[in-house]
Amino acid sequence: QVQLVESGGALVQPGGSLRLSCLASGFTWDYYAIGWFRQAPGKEREWVSCISNTDDSTYYADSVKARFTISKDNDKNTVYLEMNLLKPEDTALYYCVAGVRTIRVCVDHEYDFSGQGTQVTVSS
Repeated sequence: QVQLVESGGALVQPGGSLRLSCLASGFTWDYYAIGWFRQAPGKEREWVSCISNTDDSTYYADSVKARFTISKDNDKNTVYLEMNLLKPEDTALYYCVAGVRTIRVCVDHEYDFSGQGTQVTVSS
C-alpha cells in the first residue's frame, strides 16, 4: 500500500523557517520523482517543487525559488522541503506527491500518488 506521510507544518511568523518532511512507503523509491504541491483555502492547487528520481535535479515554482529547497534522503525514503523567508501568502496545506518519471511531476505537474498534507500558516 502506497503511503506518503507529511509532517513539519506549523504556525510561523513572517520571515521564519520550517522544514517539511515526506516519508514514503509502499512503492519502489528509485522509480518515482517526488514533489510538493500546496493549496490555500479558496485557491487552486499550486505546484511548488520536485526532485528527480534519476539525477536529483530540482525544480521550483517562481513563487518559491531562492526561498525553498527540496532534498531527499534515499536511505530513509524521505523528501524534505526547507522553507525560508516565509510569507503570509505561503499559507496553505502542503502535500507531497509521487509520480513515475521526472517529467510527469516536475514539468507536467501531475502525479500518481499524494499524501494527506500538513498545514503551514504564516502569520504574526
